[in-house]
Amino acid sequence: MKTIEHWINGAPYTGTPAGRIPVENPGTGEVEAELLQASAADLDHAVEVATEAQKKWAKFSLAKRVEIMFRMRQLVLDHQDEMAELIVAEHGKNYSDAIGEIQRGRETLDFATAINVALKGEYSYDISTGVDIHTLRQPVGVVAGICPFNFPAMVPMWMHPLAIATGNAFILKPASPTPSASLLTAQLYKEAGLPDGVFNVVAGRRDMVTQILEHPGINAISFVGSTPVAHIIQDTGVAHGKRVQALGGANNHAIVMPDADLDFAAQHISAAAFGAAGERCMALPVVVAVGGIGPDLAQRVKANAEKIKVGYGMDEGVEMGPVIDAKAKQRITGLIDDAEQRGANVVLDGRSLVIPGHENGHFLGPTIIDDVPLDAPAYTEEVFGPVLTIVHADNYDEAIKIVNASPYGNGSAIFTNDGGVARRFTLDTEAGMVGVNVPIPTPVAYYSFGGWKESLLGDTHIHGPEGVKFYTRAKAITSRWPSEKTYAATMSFQREE
Repeated sequence: MKTIEHWINGAPYTGTPAGRIPVENPGTGEVEAELLQASAADLDHAVEVATEAQKKWAKFSLAKRVEIMFRMRQLVLDHQDEMAELIVAEHGKNYSDAIGEIQRGRETLDFATAINVALKGEYSYDISTGVDIHTLRQPVGVVAGICPFNFPAMVPMWMHPLAIATGNAFILKPASPTPSASLLTAQLYKEAGLPDGVFNVVAGRRDMVTQILEHPGINAISFVGSTPVAHIIQDTGVAHGKRVQALGGANNHAIVMPDADLDFAAQHISAAAFGAAGERCMALPVVVAVGGIGPDLAQRVKANAEKIKVGYGMDEGVEMGPVIDAKAKQRITGLIDDAEQRGANVVLDGRSLVIPGHENGHFLGPTIIDDVPLDAPAYTEEVFGPVLTIVHADNYDEAIKIVNASPYGNGSAIFTNDGGVARRFTLDTEAGMVGVNVPIPTPVAYYSFGGWKESLLGDTHIHGPEGVKFYTRAKAITSRWPSEKTYAATMSFQREE
């Protein structure tokens, strides 16, 4: 049985494990490794190492930091196949999805290579006689990232490149089901020349999260995960004096207007709903069909979804893999069952899918449920699986009310050929990321990612300019260099002009 260790001070670290966590291959249903669960002493050691490393790292020139980030970017590119195979084995997503996630994560490394530009301050001359002022941003110290299982490479890359490039030390707590991509990332940072102790990986269960939140040596925490846990992260972290960036769940909606190109919409809705088996916070699980187009749209989406090849992620031509584990499959199946019992029409049913040779894998086929009641859990909850629910509205005004009634506000989209309606939607919708004929409006890395309402606690979005802001503290310096004449003059308590 393979043992997966931590990474502390530039090397694998065993420490004093508090236990072992089974790591399962979702495509086979078999446990293929055991992850060491860090003890409180292990976390203390990681924080101690990171604290000392950060003091030195913060003094590295921007030119040297940029050089290391360029090397890291190239190493991620060189090793993306290896990283993708680790993701497929632990998460289950198909190989091309894994490559895509690495590429999106690498965009933040691209942005980090220009950190010298992002950290430029401001300067004002002679704000008073002989007095100047300038601003700069300094690192906050030791920061931690608590990451979800669904993007083992991309979501951590939304955090650590900017945290490190701005002069912090980083402690990554990966999700227990998918730890190996983080360990490979640590090895690549080592090869890139990052000083030991600046990037560390410490794994564990929820008690480890609590220890991170309460640890006095950790100054800031980035989190991506479910909304209930995001509330715990926010409340506990702030109560212990930490800067917190907590991104929660989502239940993204797309309005489809009667004037939309329905074939175009159906093709893109299918990809957005079922890509990565729906296990992404920017998936599209809900469509609001306007003006009676629901049944027609459902059939067009079905025609696209039936072409999706579901199977083991490394097999040729596979476009969708399993969900993460048996518990997730059972929960998703239960939501479909409940919606059907409430009168919804299951247009495409993936509950009984079995993949030959992988009978113990946690597979579900694409599922489409039309005319779903608005009080059904399949609509109100974040399904996080390959399920598309379709609800109906008579007109745009009714549709936007449905969209905005959701407690989540991560992303929303509209399909229409009417520019006026599209413009109105971009202003009306209560979401942080909006698409017009774009079903998954995830911003590129030089913009920032984050939602509204229950999808983002706090006010700082992740990566991009707001990521730089989160990982640094502003400082304003007012200075005067008196000449011999002014130094000898009588001090005045009035402002000099």
